[in-house]
Amino acid sequence: MQKCFMKYSLFALLCVAMVACNSKKAEVKTEENDSGTLVNGKKNPYVNLDQSPMDMSYFPVDYPIRKMNKDVIEPPVARVLYSRPHKKGRTIFSADSSSLCPYGAEWRLGANEATEIDFYRAVNIGGNNIPAGRYVMYSIPKEDSWIIALNTNLDTWGLHMDTSKDVMRIQIPTMEQKPIVEDFTMMFVPATDGATLLMAWDNVKAELPIKFM
Repeated sequence: MQKCFMKYSLFALLCVAMVACNSKKAEVKTEENDSGTLVNGKKNPYVNLDQSPMDMSYFPVDYPIRKMNKDVIEPPVARVLYSRPHKKGRTIFSADSSSLCPYGAEWRLGANEATEIDFYRAVNIGGNNIPAGRYVMYSIPKEDSWIIALNTNLDTWGLHMDTSKDVMRIQIPTMEQKPIVEDFTMMFVPATDGATLLMAWDNVKAELPIKFM
């Protein structure tokens, strides 16, 4: 009888321990950091999740995959690095100065650090010969067009643009984007004589034609 009692007592203790352990795991799963995202089931003590994460687009579009597969011989033609802001129900483009990107005001084509574009060889944009190199890229939105500028004031944060370092400005038409795009997006699309840099956010999109030389 004593052995049987000890056996059932040990079993009960194990059950209690398992319940406590599972309860602790549940608490860990619901634990969130300041940005509402878990890192390995725990708060990240060093960083919060960036609400406008950095992204990168290449041309050729499949360059990263080819590089990973070690079948790339030549470098890419172009690469753009930018951060993706979200619409979050806000008015993005309008004549109202309270909108996120009001007409006539400089916009960094993204968020956080200034957007940068790399050309690994010379290109032509709107009749402008652009040498290979790295450039800051920004825009001035208008009601039916965007002014796109390339600038050599590298490694800048936010909207601190030095227009004296502009190397090119070109005005391109905008089009209606349907359905709306929640996250600002930049990507290269193949074209007959080069590529088109597609830029889209909310209900607006613009296309920058780039000729390869």
